[in-house]
Amino acid sequence: MAKPNYSFAKRQRDLAKEQKKEEKLQRKKATAEEAALNPDDEGEVTADDDVDAPKDQAPDA
Repeated sequence: MAKPNYSFAKRQRDLAKEQKKEEKLQRKKATAEEAALNPDDEGEVTADDDVDAPKDQAPDA
C-alpha cells in the first residue's frame, strides 16, 4: 500500500486557500469601484430642496 503524501495535500490546501483569498480581494475591489462609480443619495438634489434660495437668508414667512 502506498504512503499518503502529506506534503502534497498540505500544498494543495494552501493553494486553494490562497486562491479563495485572491477571489475575495477581487470581489471587494469590484464592489469598491462600483460604489465609487455609483455614489449614494448624498449630494443629489431632490424636489424638496430649495436650490434657488441662498442658505444664509431666512425664508419669507
